[in-house]
Amino acid sequence: MEDLIRAIGFILAAGIFFMALMVFEAWYLYRKTGNSNYRFGETLANLTTGASYKIVDGIAIALFITAFSDMINPYGLGWNPEPSIWAFAVLFVLADLCMYFNHLAMHKFRWFWATHVTHHSSQHMNLSTALRQNFLNALNGNWLLMWVPLSLIGFDKDWILIAIETNLLYQFFCHTEAVGRLGWFEKLFNTPSHHRVHHGSNPAQIDRNFGGVFIIWDKLFGTFRDESDAGIIKYGVTRMPAKPLNPFYIQVYELVSIFKDLWKYKDIRILYKHPEWVTEKYGKQD
Repeated sequence: MEDLIRAIGFILAAGIFFMALMVFEAWYLYRKTGNSNYRFGETLANLTTGASYKIVDGIAIALFITAFSDMINPYGLGWNPEPSIWAFAVLFVLADLCMYFNHLAMHKFRWFWATHVTHHSSQHMNLSTALRQNFLNALNGNWLLMWVPLSLIGFDKDWILIAIETNLLYQFFCHTEAVGRLGWFEKLFNTPSHHRVHHGSNPAQIDRNFGGVFIIWDKLFGTFRDESDAGIIKYGVTRMPAKPLNPFYIQVYELVSIFKDLWKYKDIRILYKHPEWVTEKYGKQD
């Protein structure tokens, strides 16, 4: 219960902080360009989905994710380093690597994409877009790709949680058009420029720049695309939801589509093939 109360308090504090930054971004963009880049209906949907996601995520972490970490921790390497800035630095880099592969999986496997598509369905890029998440994220199993390897190495569950939440906090600031290019910083770190490419739906932008804090993983594994080489960025997804401003609909529509396809084609591969596989194999979908 104490963990749950602490999680709720963190969520409320983070919400106030994020709201203040969004107001500042809207004011700054309007003053600079005459266009705040915020649309009321979309922003409201983003805030609503963000709240539902973080509430469920916080409850899941408090009730079973951290308990699972404790359960599997003794069966791994058992490193269990003493608290130090160097140990946390190692954890932070490894957590970001796990985040990269987790993010890659969310784009490559339709079961994971069914929840992640919510985040990509926004047609604008601003700080509120970072909050456009799915309350089912904590329930579809993709968190295992981050928690299992870090727990098996021997890191404490509280350390892991801090590393992941710090990573996500950093990514929040990458969802903006208010920041241009950042010179040498972009060689190592993920930036708004890199992440704008990631949110594009044109062919040159799809499945690029998966890094959380560091962009070096994309450069190492061949998924990097510089904004100058990406062309004009069109935000959104190739198959936009029919009700892009309905907070509940944009969180469940792709999951419903998966079950419809399973019922229609009786093909279990639909769950683990890439999101466009059904269209490629069986033709255009409804």
